Amino acid sequence: MQLTQIQALAQSISANVNKVIVGKEDVIEKLLIAIIASGHILLEDVPGTGKTLLAKAMAKSLNCTFKRIQFTPDLLPSDLSGINYFNQKHAEFEFRPGPLFTNVLLADEINRATPRTQSSLLECMEERQVSIDGETRKLEAPFLVIATQNPVENQGTFPLPEAQLDRFLFKVKMGYPTTEEGVNILKRFKDGNPLEDIASVAETEAIIAAQQHYSKVTISDELLSYLLSIVERTRTHADVATGVSPRGSQALLKAAQVHAILKGRDFVIPDDLKRMAKPVLAHRIIVKGSYRSRYEAAEAIIDSILQEVAVPTEPELVNE
Repeated sequence: MQLTQIQALAQSISANVNKVIVGKEDVIEKLLIAIIASGHILLEDVPGTGKTLLAKAMAKSLNCTFKRIQFTPDLLPSDLSGINYFNQKHAEFEFRPGPLFTNVLLADEINRATPRTQSSLLECMEERQVSIDGETRKLEAPFLVIATQNPVENQGTFPLPEAQLDRFLFKVKMGYPTTEEGVNILKRFKDGNPLEDIASVAETEAIIAAQQHYSKVTISDELLSYLLSIVERTRTHADVATGVSPRGSQALLKAAQVHAILKGRDFVIPDDLKRMAKPVLAHRIIVKGSYRSRYEAAEAIIDSILQEVAVPTEPELVNE
């Protein structure tokens, strides 16, 4: 698949989602980047801001299998992965797959499940496989987790551990709509739900092909050093207890490559890295101080690092 075809595929999906979602182009773009880069995305904000609707619209735009799980405190790991049960008719054990065996998984209100259940997602998100009763079962490609989360201040929630957050390519806040967007939302939904009228615009094979070819986007050695300088600065910053891991630096590279494609380029420029830095890196940083303001503080730290780290000069950006 050519990079121009990946761009066209992303534009087609975005236009389809915009038939349902008003505004939020930036969030939709990050969701598309996560899909093409084989990543996962965590949507966070207060109830009613359109997190679940966006996830459903994106899933319906892809001709893939889709399953939704409503996370609750009584949800068990086996409710996600499936179980081996004894079939009395055949006098043998059979495997009944859980909702993890899908292409697009909507993990709704993921922080309402207990840490034990949350941790059951770690293996499938990183390695695309599930281990059950000593047997490892592969998940079919593509596999995308779109998780939604209410702010941790809400009652009855369990904050995601750092190891789990590190599995998400992006953490994105939906935000409230503007007044104009709010009026358009009321107009669009007053006669029904437009989600019911949209059809898929992307085949499974096209998504897999895009995931296999986006890495053709080139990046200079100077920009790789620039990327690592940003990541390494998070490890030495005075206000950071734990900085970004090598997985985080790889995630930033992948996101920047796909962002370049969406902007019509086959090479990465500094703006791609700057644009992706906060949504990729902020949730991977453990900031010293109170948990309540940690994510906002992490975003501010990333902003300050981007101001401090020198950007490569123009002639060095693309290798000959």
